Amino acid sequence: MTIVEARGLEKTYGAGSTRVDALCGVDVTIRKGEFVGIMGQSGAGKSTLMHILGCLDTPTRGSYLLAGQDVSRLSDRELSLVRASKIGIVFQAFNLIPRCTVLENVTMPFQYQHPAGSEADVTSRARKAIARVGLTSRETHTPSELSGGEMQRVAIARAIAVRPLLVLADEATGNLDSKTSEEILDLFSELNEDGTTLIVVTHSDRVASRCKRIVRLRDGRLERCEALS
Repeated sequence: MTIVEARGLEKTYGAGSTRVDALCGVDVTIRKGEFVGIMGQSGAGKSTLMHILGCLDTPTRGSYLLAGQDVSRLSDRELSLVRASKIGIVFQAFNLIPRCTVLENVTMPFQYQHPAGSEADVTSRARKAIARVGLTSRETHTPSELSGGEMQRVAIARAIAVRPLLVLADEATGNLDSKTSEEILDLFSELNEDGTTLIVVTHSDRVASRCKRIVRLRDGRLERCEALS
């Protein structure tokens, strides 16, 4: 099953002398169960591509089908509904709500689903995701009571709780020490082995070595794809 089918993606910011062509006709196809890394130098278009694939932005031109649904021209509200039900995103900065507990942070995406299910069902799914990342004993803690690695595990639990079609991670180990980074990468590998489709944006060869395929960008263009395993 094809999860991501993007054709001719272009993204332009500004106009005239301030125009920036962040993406220039990029084609990407990702099938269910793949673990794909997106790599490139600063300014290559990695984050722009991730934002489009994560339905955080729309392309200027081109098409993007997510599991067969054309999401490239959806409204902001429609994109938010897609993100809430079909996509999980893990950010470098964690993006947890400081005043909320681990459990409350993980249930947050369900608030944007219509219908979201019963409170008991949402809580059950959130607790299963928290257990999956090994933080059951911490579900009543707030982010200030957690280590950096634990906060990233909460962010991963939040991403997988809705059972998304696709999980994207944007430099997810960038704020972590090497040991904790390896633990998070181990968790990503385990999730992928369980069938989760993963896309990671990274500049790190160490992170990329965990992927099964690498998509390399240069100056907004697809440079090449490499199968690693």
